[in-house]
Amino acid sequence: MKQTLFAAALIALSALGACATRPPAPRDIAAQPIAIEQALAGRTLARGEFRSITGARRGFDATLNGTWDGRVLTLVEDFAFDDGERDRKTWRLEQTAPGRFSGTREDVVGTADGFQDGNVFRLEYNVRLGDRVVRFRDVLALTPEGEVQNDATVGWAGLRVGSVSLRIRREAVE
Repeated sequence: MKQTLFAAALIALSALGACATRPPAPRDIAAQPIAIEQALAGRTLARGEFRSITGARRGFDATLNGTWDGRVLTLVEDFAFDDGERDRKTWRLEQTAPGRFSGTREDVVGTADGFQDGNVFRLEYNVRLGDRVVRFRDVLALTPEGEVQNDATVGWAGLRVGSVSLRIRREAVE
């Protein structure tokens, strides 16, 4: 009986640990590493979706305008949610070393930590949502088509409570 309870506890602890882990790199990515200061500079468009562990889904479109001054990537994100809500967020990501960035945004608590991890770029930060602070762990990668795939896990109290996935592409020139 004790062995069964111990085994069940180990399984539960491993499941909880897995919930709070970083998202893996997407399977279908380009061979070259992403350089966010290049990939997100200029005007890009995105389509994405937030999914909660309760099954709720919330789709959105976003227009991103990025500028790189050689040291700081400023990224203005204009969101249009499928339910009609609109929002604007502005990232300010300062390069602190090759492949490393420190960032701020209106709703970020403290400072975001961005870093190159092989061919992907990871961005980790805490966001205030109402009376809670949740942890975002983003992974950005170039696709073979030249788009940016951004997947994120959302955690609270060490548990995974949701995820976000979006595809970012260059605006078509007419």
